[in-house]
Amino acid sequence: MTGNQKKATPAQKEYQELAKKTVPKRKVVPNTIRAFLAGGLICTFSQGLQEIFIHFFHFEKSQAGNPGSAVLIMLSALLTGLGVYDHISQWAGAGTAVPITGFANSIASAAIEHRSEGYVLGVGGNMFKIAGPVIVFGTFSAFVVAIIKLTIKAIGGI
Repeated sequence: MTGNQKKATPAQKEYQELAKKTVPKRKVVPNTIRAFLAGGLICTFSQGLQEIFIHFFHFEKSQAGNPGSAVLIMLSALLTGLGVYDHISQWAGAGTAVPITGFANSIASAAIEHRSEGYVLGVGGNMFKIAGPVIVFGTFSAFVVAIIKLTIKAIGGI
């Protein structure tokens, strides 16, 4: 035992045992299946959008993902504003949190929550509280990967 750890009292142990008994068990398999299905449907819808932009709007294949992503972001923000996205994400779990739609939902929900504080200090100041770390760590990760790739390329690996 380190200096910061204290021995649990009998009352604390009793409480922990009671808490373990009353906490509902996670349904891992059904939750995983729902997350897989929801994330897969979002990605399939996104692929359909790309195909629409390629065939009907004559986008190049390499550029069709950008307007498809924009449509997903707008739909996610709209569904968040209407209160529908929360119901979908409660059912689907991580399946809606991982794709770009979850990112848009986190920004839109924070903006909606703080709109009573005004547009600048409320909406503008608070909408990136949740999404900000994702942006920071995503950018940092891309930087680290680029440095690793350049280092490997410089020593003749790639």
